[in-house]
Amino acid sequence: MVTFANRSNADLIDENYAKWQADPQSVDEQWQAFFEGFELAQTIAPKSKKTGKASPASEAFGSQQMNVSSLIYAYRSLGHTQSNLDPLSPHSPLPNPDLKIEEFGIDSHMLEESFDSGHFGKGGKIKLKELIKSLNATYCGTIGYEYVHMQSTESRRWIQQKIEPLQGKIDFDNQTKVRILRKTLAAETFEKFLHTRHSGQKRFSLEGGETLIPCLDNMLEHCGKLGIKEIVMGMAHRGRLNVLANTLKKSYDFIFKEFTDDYIPEMVGGDGDVKYHLGYEKVIQTKAGDLVEIRLASNPSHLEAVNPVVEGKARARQRILGDSDRSKVLPVLIHGDAAFAGQGMVAEVLNFSQLPGYRTGGTIHIIVNNQIGFTTTPKEARSTRYCTDIAKMIQAPIFHVNGDDPLAVVSVTQLAVEFRDKFKQDVVIDMYCYRKHGHNESDEPKFTNPEMYDAIAKHPSVSTILSKQLIADGTLSTDQIDQIKEEYIHSLEGALERVKSATEKTTITADQREGSTAITQPAYTFDPVDTSVKIEDIEQIVKGLTTIPSGFKANKKIQRLFDTRAKAFANQVAIDWGFAEALAFGSLLQQNIPVRLSGQDSERGTFSHRHAVIHDIDTDERYVPLLNIKDEQARFCVYNSLLSEAGVLGFDYGYSMDYPRMLCIWEAQFGDFANGAQVIIDQFITCSESKWGRVSGLVMLLPHGYEGQGPEHSSARLERFLQSCAENNIQVCNLTTPAQIFHALRRQMLREFRKPLVIMSPKSLLRSKAAVSDWSEFTEGSFKEIIEDSSTDIKKAKRVILCSGKVYYDLVNYRTEKKVKDTAIIRVEQLYPLHTEKLKEIAASVGKNAKIIWSQEESQNMGGFRFIEPYLRDIFGKDIQYAGRGASASPAVGAMTLHKIELAEFLEEAFTK
Repeated sequence: MVTFANRSNADLIDENYAKWQADPQSVDEQWQAFFEGFELAQTIAPKSKKTGKASPASEAFGSQQMNVSSLIYAYRSLGHTQSNLDPLSPHSPLPNPDLKIEEFGIDSHMLEESFDSGHFGKGGKIKLKELIKSLNATYCGTIGYEYVHMQSTESRRWIQQKIEPLQGKIDFDNQTKVRILRKTLAAETFEKFLHTRHSGQKRFSLEGGETLIPCLDNMLEHCGKLGIKEIVMGMAHRGRLNVLANTLKKSYDFIFKEFTDDYIPEMVGGDGDVKYHLGYEKVIQTKAGDLVEIRLASNPSHLEAVNPVVEGKARARQRILGDSDRSKVLPVLIHGDAAFAGQGMVAEVLNFSQLPGYRTGGTIHIIVNNQIGFTTTPKEARSTRYCTDIAKMIQAPIFHVNGDDPLAVVSVTQLAVEFRDKFKQDVVIDMYCYRKHGHNESDEPKFTNPEMYDAIAKHPSVSTILSKQLIADGTLSTDQIDQIKEEYIHSLEGALERVKSATEKTTITADQREGSTAITQPAYTFDPVDTSVKIEDIEQIVKGLTTIPSGFKANKKIQRLFDTRAKAFANQVAIDWGFAEALAFGSLLQQNIPVRLSGQDSERGTFSHRHAVIHDIDTDERYVPLLNIKDEQARFCVYNSLLSEAGVLGFDYGYSMDYPRMLCIWEAQFGDFANGAQVIIDQFITCSESKWGRVSGLVMLLPHGYEGQGPEHSSARLERFLQSCAENNIQVCNLTTPAQIFHALRRQMLREFRKPLVIMSPKSLLRSKAAVSDWSEFTEGSFKEIIEDSSTDIKKAKRVILCSGKVYYDLVNYRTEKKVKDTAIIRVEQLYPLHTEKLKEIAASVGKNAKIIWSQEESQNMGGFRFIEPYLRDIFGKDIQYAGRGASASPAVGAMTLHKIELAEFLEEAFTK
C-alpha cells in the first residue's frame, strides 16, 4: 500500500511534518502531498462535542482522506505512464500497478463515498469513483503531463489550474478545428505530391508527423496574442521542406525549382547546400492581424548542432529589440527523439536556461517523436523511459501527446506558449508519431524494423482520423473536406506547371531570393584600415580603466595592477598584452560599438591578465571598469561561461551573425579546449558563408604556445584551422605584440565586411618584458599582416627565417645570445588570408643565395609549416628549409627537460641548417 501512515515510520513522519510546517518546500513532493491531505482531513473530519477530538470513526475517515489525497498526487505524478500516447499501439497502455486504488488502502466499497478533492479540478467534495474518472480523463488520455518534478509550487499549481478543471476535455470552436484540419491536410498533401512527382529524391518527409504543422501554426497565432514579435527557430532536415512551405510560406514554385534537374542556385558566393538545410525568414500575419517574424536558422546534418546557434541568435534579437524581459523573441527548437536523448549538445543548451549570459527567457522544445532513430529503436537508444527525461535537469514541464490527436497537440502547444510567456522557462512538447518511410525516401525500413513498418502500412493518416472526428461532431461534411483537399492539390499542381513551363535556365534571381537568409558583403581586401586612436581618447580610456570608485575595496594586487597601468600611461612606458586588449575594447565602446566577451573564466582571464570585473573584498560587489569609460558609450558584456565549448561557441557564433555591429568574442580557457567545439568550427564558422551566405565576425581567442606544460595545454591546433582555409573564409592570426591585438580587434569592426577571426592568443607572452608595445604604436598605424625585421638589412642577409607567434622571441634571444648578424627574422602575423603581395615585396629584396627557413615551435605535422610551405616556395622561388620539432602524434612532450632540449635543438637548426 502506497501510504506513509503506518507506525513503523512514525518518527520519520513527525520529523518531516515539523519540517513541512516550517517550510513546505523543505520536504519532497510526496511528503508535501501527504501532509496537505493530512491537514485537509483534520479540517473536515467531525470532532466529538465532549472532547473536541476526532472520534474513532472520524480518525478512520481522516486516514481515508489522506489516502485519497495520496491517490490524487500519484495521478499527477504517474498518470502519464498509462496515457494513450503511441499512435501505432493497437491497445490501450497497461495500467500502472502503482495507480491501483488498493495500493492506497482504498477498498471498492469506498467508491460511492465522497471525499474532498483538495486543489484538484474545481475543488470541493466529490464521489471517489467520479474523482478517479476525472483523474483518468485528465492525466491518462492522449496527453501525458510530467510536471511534478518541478520544485516551484507556483509553476505546478499553474499547470494544475490550467488542465484539471477541463478534465481532459478539449473544446475548440468549429473555426479552430477546421483550421487545424486544413493545416494537417496541407502538410499531408504537400508530402504526397512530392512523393509522386519527385520519386526517389531525398526530402526527409514529415509523413507520420504532419501534426507538427498545425502545432506550429497555433504557436504562431498564440504568439501574436501574447505580444511575441519574433520566433527564432532551429530544426534538423526531417520535415523542414514542409515547415518552409506551410509555416514560413516559402512559395511552392521556389521549392519545386529546387527539385528540378537543371537547378543551379545563384549563391552570393560559395558552394551552397542541399535544400533541406537552408535558412529562411518571413513575416507572417496571424488571423487576428498580428505580425510575427519567423527566422529559421540554416543548419548542417549534425543533429542538434544548430541549438546553441538559435539561442545566440535569439539573445541577439532580444538585445536589438530592447527586449530586456525576454518576452518579444521566442526560441523554438524542433528535435528528433533519438537525437534529443543521444546528443550531448542538448544538455549543454538546456543548461543555458537560467544563466545570466545565455538565457533567452525560455525555449519551446518540440520533439517529433518518430519512435526510431534511423534504424535504432528506443530500447537501443536510451536508458530512460522517455527521450525527454534529460529536460528534467532544468525542471522543464514535459507534455507528452499523441500525434494522431491534432486537437490535443494544439491544446498543449497553447499551454506551452503560455507557460513560457509567464515563467520564462523552457518547456517540452513530446509529440509521439511515426516515420512513414525509412530514414530517407530511398531507404527500406523493413530490413530492420519489419513489425513497426507493417503497423505503419496499415495505419490511417492523421487527416483521416481527424476528418472522421469532425464529420462525427458535425463540424464538416465529407464534401467540404474533399473540397479542401482539392484546393491544396490544385495549388501544388499549378506551381509545378509554372516551373515546368519556364523556358529559361532554372536559377534563383535576387528578387526571388526574398526570404533567404543569405547576405551579400564586399570581398576580402588587404587595404589598410586606420585603427589608430587619438592620444586624448586613449587618456580617457586609461582613466576609466584604472579608476576604482571611492569606497570600493579592491584586492591589493588588482589595485597595484591598475596603479601600474595608470603610471605607464603617465610616463609613456610600453605596455603589455592585457592592457592593450582593454584599450581596444574601450576604444570601440567610445565609438559606440558594443563588445561581448564570453568564455571560461573570461572575467578574470585564465592567466589573471584581464580583470574585466573586480570584486569588493568585503561585500563581493562587482565593478566593471569598461562600463565607465564615458557617459555616452556602448555596452560592454563579459560572462564566465558554463564549462562547455561546443554549446557556448555555437551561442556566440549565433549572436555574432544577428548582431554584426557588436564585437563578439569567444575565449577558450586553453586553446586545445576548442577540440570540444569542433562541430561548430567545421559546420558553421569555417563554411557558413560558403554554404548559406551567412556571415559572422566572431573572434576566437585560443591560448597557444609551447612552454613545457605538456600535450594538453600547449597547442590550439593551429593546423586544423589552416586546413579549413579557402575562399577567404576565415582569418587566422598568431600575433606577437600588444599593438597587434589592439589593431586586429579594432580592424575587425571597422571594415565593411565580416569574417571570423581566429587568434592564437599568448600565455607566457602576457608577462614577457619583451612582448610590449610603445604608446605611439596605438596612436599611429594599423594592423600588419607581415612584420619585417628592422634590425637587419634583408638585402645582405644570408639567411631569412620566417615564423609566426611566440617562437619569434625564442629566435631573437638566440640571435642576440649568439651574436648572429647575418639573419633576418620575418613575422607572419596573419597566416590566412596570406598577404602574398607583401611577401613578394620582401622576396624581391632577398639575396639570390640567401637561405629561406620556416621555423615553428609546433611539431612538423602541426602548426603552420605544411600550410605555408607551398606559398613560400612559390614566392621565394626555392626550397624552404624547416626548423622546428619533428613530426609527432602528440602535440607536445610531457617533461620540461625534454621541452628545453627540443627547443635548443631546433633553434640551433634555424641558424645553422
